[in-house]
Amino acid sequence: MAFAGIDEVTDDTFAAEVLAADGPVLVDFTAAWCPPCRMIAPVLADVAREEADRLRVVQLDVDTNPETQARYGVLSMPTLMVFRGGEPVKSLVGARAKARLLRELADVL
Repeated sequence: MAFAGIDEVTDDTFAAEVLAADGPVLVDFTAAWCPPCRMIAPVLADVAREEADRLRVVQLDVDTNPETQARYGVLSMPTLMVFRGGEPVKSLVGARAKARLLRELADVL
């Protein structure tokens, strides 16, 4: 289900790919059955492409990776969580337009 520029992470790869990353990583907690997740996917692909030098965007399917979902208390999809230095620094719930998403991410980029 991943779009171009968006890597998929799993419970097994989350620590290495997200928590140990050098820069900020936006994690899209998503599910195949979630219509708003499908709506925001192309927006996230654009952001991943346009902000590649400042932000990495990854996707985590909550249905196949319940440990990470539970660890961060993710109850609604899509949840977008930005991690920096191994810690979550921002959390956004729900689909949104690209301009709004970039405004909301400005303080963590």
